[in-house]
Amino acid sequence: MNKTVKDLQNHFRQLRLSETAEELPQLLREAEKESWTYLEFLEAITSFELGKRELKSIERRIKWARFPYIKTLQEFQVEEQTALTSRQLTQLQEFSWLEQQYNLILLGPPGVGKTFLAIGLGLEAIHKGFQVYFVTMGELIQLLKTQEFAHKSQVQMKRLQASDLVIIDDLMYMAMDQREANLFFQLINHLYERSSIILTSNKSPEQWTELMGDQGVMTAILDRLLHRVEVIHMNSDSYRMKNRQHIF
Repeated sequence: MNKTVKDLQNHFRQLRLSETAEELPQLLREAEKESWTYLEFLEAITSFELGKRELKSIERRIKWARFPYIKTLQEFQVEEQTALTSRQLTQLQEFSWLEQQYNLILLGPPGVGKTFLAIGLGLEAIHKGFQVYFVTMGELIQLLKTQEFAHKSQVQMKRLQASDLVIIDDLMYMAMDQREANLFFQLINHLYERSSIILTSNKSPEQWTELMGDQGVMTAILDRLLHRVEVIHMNSDSYRMKNRQHIF
C-alpha cells in the first residue's frame, strides 16, 4: 500500500466523511506525537466525526425551531423572580416532563420573561436531542388557515407536528373566530399525548374562553392542555389548578 494523505482524504469524502477528511492531517500529526495505538487512532477518528455530526444536527434543529432570538437558560436570572426556584428550574432542565408529554403554561404580563424562559427551555431540549418548534399564536393561525393550499405552510406544519416540544407564544392575545378555533382544536388534539407544549400568555386559562368563538371547542382544548400541566405565574408565586397532575 502506498497511499498519500490526499488519497485517504478523498476516500473519506467518498464515504461522506468530509469533516474527518479535512481534519485527517491534524489527527495523523497528533497520533504520531502521542504514539497512539491503532485502536486509539480509530477511536479519535470516529469520535471526531460523531461530534461534528451531532453539532450539525443541533444547528439544523435550532434553525428548524425558528426561534425569534437566542437566549439560554444560563442567561435567565432566576434570582430576580419568584415564580421558579433554582431547584425547580433544574427539574425543568432534566426534561422528564417532556418525556412524559407534560405541558407548561407560562402566565404573566409582557416583559416578565415568559418567552425568554420558553426559548431557553427549547434550546436546552434541542441540545438534549429533542426536536422543537417555536411559533407565535398569530403565525400559527396563519399556518393552520393556509396549510391546505400553501406548500410552505405544509412544510412548517409537518415540522411542528413531528416535534417533541411545541412552543406557542402569546396564546389568546386576540379573539378567534369559530373556524380558527376548530383548526386550533384539531392541532391540539393531534399533539395530545404525542408532544409537550409550552404556552405563554398574559391571560389565565379561565379568560381564554371569552376570546374563543366556540366555548365547547375551548372546553375541549382546555381538557387536553390541562390534563398534565404545570402553570407558572411569572409575576407572583406559582399556583396550581385543581384536579390536575403536576410536575413539581
